[in-house]
Amino acid sequence: MASLLLGDYNDLEVARETSVGLYLTSDDGDLLLPNKYVEPGTRVGDVLRVFVYRDSEDRLIATNLRPLALVNSYAALTVRDHGPAGAFLEWGLEKDLLLPYRNQRRDLRIGERVFVYVYLDEESDRLVASTKWKQFLTNAPFAGEPGDAVRLLVADETELGYPVIVNGTHQGLLFHNEVFRPLRVGEQLPGFLRLVREDGKLDVRLQKDGYGEVESATDTLLKAIQAAPGGRLPLGDKSLAEDVYRRVGMSKKVFKKALGALFRQGLVVLEPEATMLK
Repeated sequence: MASLLLGDYNDLEVARETSVGLYLTSDDGDLLLPNKYVEPGTRVGDVLRVFVYRDSEDRLIATNLRPLALVNSYAALTVRDHGPAGAFLEWGLEKDLLLPYRNQRRDLRIGERVFVYVYLDEESDRLVASTKWKQFLTNAPFAGEPGDAVRLLVADETELGYPVIVNGTHQGLLFHNEVFRPLRVGEQLPGFLRLVREDGKLDVRLQKDGYGEVESATDTLLKAIQAAPGGRLPLGDKSLAEDVYRRVGMSKKVFKKALGALFRQGLVVLEPEATMLK
């Protein structure tokens, strides 16, 4: 047996069967997996992977539902309701996630999508959310060099661009001129480290710098043309930047450079709004 990970997945053994469900065993005591979550054919002695949290009566309970966020993680969740203690967020479980008033930066509307950090409140031993997500990032120096591939999680949008969380640990900024389509709060996407600032924050971008960027884009574009019906991709020099990014994931500027490279290699025939294999 092992201690329970509240707000996370646990592998627990079925100890006994009752009229209301199965009781699973752990070092922190047995907890119920209600009948509605029990898969047919489950028996005593089976080990089940379940998510553990507290129900509306503050009891530890197991479920096979998949929440939209785990403990110690970031997520974009929708405000379902307000109550005396704070706002309640939809996160894929029967009991909504509490966002206490003390953890809110401003008043929130029902139906609004908010970016939060989920953690275990030590005083109440309950899972709660906070929109003050920056305080949960590390102050340690970022272990990376400009040009390194990174994982980005969109946390907000400002006049400068999109504040993002880089590799789950550091704050970064994706400037508007590096983005060629609207991004959604909570969206995850690959990127590249551009600069580590003196204050430890990071500037990031969606594409590589310099020649490596064009070389990579040329390969991506060629594969897209080859995969298009009849070897004809409906993108060309006159295509809209939004269409280019939606189809091949690159800026219009980089697309034109890659297109030129393929043309010089004699691989494609150019049309104003299409490109064909030669």
